[in-house]
Amino acid sequence: MPKIYKICSASAWREAERLGVYRGSADDLRDGFIHFSTASQVPETALKHFSGQSALFLVEVEADALGDALRWERSRNDELFPHLYGELDLGAVTGVHQMHSRADGGHDIPDLKP
Repeated sequence: MPKIYKICSASAWREAERLGVYRGSADDLRDGFIHFSTASQVPETALKHFSGQSALFLVEVEADALGDALRWERSRNDELFPHLYGELDLGAVTGVHQMHSRADGGHDIPDLKP
């Protein structure tokens, strides 16, 4: 079963846990969908959009559990990225990983399942 990943702030994730649903970041709300990455796309996403940020979580999600609300659309480097048109039901979450920040502004990315 394919996995997709969402990088989000620890505070936003704690709020999602409290509510039982993740509604997305300010960027997600602006764009009308929740941005996700595949395992191979996570490092570049982290570098491009989260460099220098701390207190981040990498949320692992079962892609098949999202149904028709998940669409694969062309984005950076003409690659297909997973976009969720709707809220993330936490029942689809299979793991939450802390992303440790490094002195250079990057992050240590855990081993991810494709």
